[in-house]
Amino acid sequence: MSKAKIFVYDTTLRDGTQGEGVSFSVTDKLRIAEKFDQFGIDYIEGGWPGSNPRDMAFFEEAKSLNLKHAKIAAFGSTRRANLRASEDPQLQTLLDAETPVVTIFGKTWLLHVTEVLRVEPEENLRMIEDSVRFLKGNGREVIYDAEHFYDGYVDSPEYALKTLDAAVAGGADCLALCDTNGGMMVAQLAEITKAIVDRFPETQVGVHCHNDAGVGVAAALAGIEAGATHVQGTFNGYGERVGNANLTTIIPNLGLKLGHEMNCGENMSSLRELSTFVADLANLPHDKKAPFVGLSAFTHKGGAHADATKKVSYSYEHIDPTKIGNKQRILISDMAGRSSLLMKAQELGFEIDRDSPETKEIIAKLKELEFKGYEFESADASLRLLLDRLTERHNAHFEFEGYRVIVESRSKGEATLSEATIKLRINGEPHYTVAEDSGPIGALDKALRLALAKAYPNVDDIELKDYKVRILGSKKGADAKTRVLIESGDGKSIWGTVGASDNIIDASWQAIRDSIEYKLLKDEEEKG
Repeated sequence: MSKAKIFVYDTTLRDGTQGEGVSFSVTDKLRIAEKFDQFGIDYIEGGWPGSNPRDMAFFEEAKSLNLKHAKIAAFGSTRRANLRASEDPQLQTLLDAETPVVTIFGKTWLLHVTEVLRVEPEENLRMIEDSVRFLKGNGREVIYDAEHFYDGYVDSPEYALKTLDAAVAGGADCLALCDTNGGMMVAQLAEITKAIVDRFPETQVGVHCHNDAGVGVAAALAGIEAGATHVQGTFNGYGERVGNANLTTIIPNLGLKLGHEMNCGENMSSLRELSTFVADLANLPHDKKAPFVGLSAFTHKGGAHADATKKVSYSYEHIDPTKIGNKQRILISDMAGRSSLLMKAQELGFEIDRDSPETKEIIAKLKELEFKGYEFESADASLRLLLDRLTERHNAHFEFEGYRVIVESRSKGEATLSEATIKLRINGEPHYTVAEDSGPIGALDKALRLALAKAYPNVDDIELKDYKVRILGSKKGADAKTRVLIESGDGKSIWGTVGASDNIIDASWQAIRDSIEYKLLKDEEEKG
């Protein structure tokens, strides 16, 4: 039996921005809308026209977007109580946005009708029907979001159904059932959704779930399996409180696991790229642990797991990661065995003999370094350089001779100043450079770049993405060992490096040096 086609409605640009720490500029929203269109998202909810200048500007700019597939939706609410729909300024603003689709929400739960809106139940029904009919009469496709539908249905099924009857009487194209509080359990949500699908066979039914109980994705999938053919959510699960149902998890589950057709299905291999793109524009770290699209989603650490994965990939991977644009990764740690090392080495471009003494020596060295505080799970670049050195493939771009850092605390009110001096040789030529910065790490970084700039101008492309410090053995107080992890990028790729020492400046220097050395090596290899 063939599965129903599912239409995907994204509300990242509206509901997603209600999440703590999530904000998009008008330009960000336009770029995301274009990417969603290319991916095959069916509906893009752009915001609430009139609620703020940014959303108003977006809808004005969106008129000039050349979208090939997606429909932009403006979001709003039903008319005010005791006011004609044609006289309601908010509904007029929705029309002024000139979007092909308008989504409006209305009250389903009697608690909200009587205690929040404070209108008579019958007036609420008129508000729903009048608003939908007005928008339909002005040529819009109308999606009716039944706010708090599941809670309202549990409280009073009879009244909740009347609200949907009112929306259908007004001509609604889709009834989106909202678990606005995000607390409905999966089985109950599926049962209620099926009852609505059966009651309204001529009207499309959708589900809109939140993740407050940690089951947002499961609830959305259950709603689809119960007969809904329209699903709402946000990319990366952004949204109010703990977030909305995550489309980066819903979409591959629908397409790859449940066999549903979607317009975005043919572009599934770009899902991870789109997920990271949205995170970048939100200026938030991408969730490494996200199902399907996270960096750790197909990552293996334990030696036995890595060995089994090498022999039969699907023994520890539920799908082929390339189907959603991800990849298999092997982590090297003190848990690593030969299989992990061989797979990781192959990933980094090395061919190592499993049974050679060299392999045993490398594993022993890795475990020794991790015991000393190094950690290579997030530092592939440092691991690559280490393997180069241990296999005598390393061709250093510079010879380090020494550094000195001076931190000067000046009179009250003046900023602390750091000065770094570096001595090194490039092609046998000595280089001695000095640089200043507000902090010692920044001064070291500047001094090293200054020394290398003439011979290797590409060092200017390196950007520090993240800097993390971990104190190891904190009971030792000021004598504790420090691990520094640095994430760097050059606009084309991102890499991680690590340093460890009982001196935080030295640990940082190791990570900085590896970062720059890796950049020079990478560019050299890319040139062939």
